[in-house]
Amino acid sequence: MDFSGLLRLLRSRPPLHWSRLHRFLPLPLFAAWNTGMGALESLVYGRAVEKTELTAPPLIVLGFWRSGTTLLQNLLSHDPQFGHLGLYQALFPWHFLLTETVAKKLTSPFVPKTRPMDNMPVSWDAPQEDDIATAIMSQVSPYMFLSRPYDVQSFWKTLDFETLPAAELARYKSCLVHLLKKLTYKAQKRIMLKSPFHTYHVKTLVDLFPNAKFLYIHRNPYHVIRSACHLRRRMIEENGLGRPVFKNVEDEIVTTYQFGFERYEQDRPLIPAGNLYEIGYENLEVDPVGELGAAYQSLGLSGFPELEQALIPTLTSLRSYQKNAFTDDTSLVQRCYEELRPAYDRFGYGPPELAPAADIQIAAA
Repeated sequence: MDFSGLLRLLRSRPPLHWSRLHRFLPLPLFAAWNTGMGALESLVYGRAVEKTELTAPPLIVLGFWRSGTTLLQNLLSHDPQFGHLGLYQALFPWHFLLTETVAKKLTSPFVPKTRPMDNMPVSWDAPQEDDIATAIMSQVSPYMFLSRPYDVQSFWKTLDFETLPAAELARYKSCLVHLLKKLTYKAQKRIMLKSPFHTYHVKTLVDLFPNAKFLYIHRNPYHVIRSACHLRRRMIEENGLGRPVFKNVEDEIVTTYQFGFERYEQDRPLIPAGNLYEIGYENLEVDPVGELGAAYQSLGLSGFPELEQALIPTLTSLRSYQKNAFTDDTSLVQRCYEELRPAYDRFGYGPPELAPAADIQIAAA
């Protein structure tokens, strides 16, 4: 964050603990660096970035956390027509135009090889959620929940923009548009975005980008919930500034999924005809080329032959990917089916006893 972002964080009074000193003591130093470099970048590139127009409406990947959004994003990132947000750009959104080239060369050896919550590869150029960058820029994000994991109300405020103060919503939209302009200025390509956060805000996205294309990925709700519970615990452990707090994790994840499904169902009619395609994770995992080909045809996207050729060398590593393994929780299986039945029915998933027996591992999402 820059200094303004750090002040917003501190005003929220996040709980701190001495065991997390290595996380919060560097914050002022990073704020100074980001503020200074951000100001310098604005002097060098600011006017040009503000004049930049998007080369085409963005392609936006939607779907609940752990539903396969990262797999879909990684596959799409092989298409040379798309620009995407890399890890360095996501972590340093204020000044990546100015610092990225040199910083990546100096720091690449220190980047972890895989993500802490799963086994997905990591590099400075690996595609990332734009919500990481907008969280840093605007502090309007469900990820801010990691600094106050007991404050469920703040988490829900960012999911439901109808309850978000107008000033915070305006700040978020301004930061998102600015980020897309910077990515377009750098790459001069159509931008591909991915964030589960966007699933709750289709209306806002259509208002900002009326002709955007949307790819929505869904997965067996039970498998999503089970993996999302694991994800939340790991993220709080890995990112919190105080002692880890796991407050009603299962209840919160089920409710968050339910609200996301209902909000998506409410808002998807706002997407113009031909601009939305829904894809099942189970089908994408088995036949990524065929599923993406159908998506491109439905959305009227060109360039699929180039993507197909780029994907062929990656298919072997994709099939050999080692997934996180979990033991099925019978009570959670039943609860998901009872409480999330509309999603099961909508996406064609049968009762738990009819779910594919082999699908007991959770892939990166």
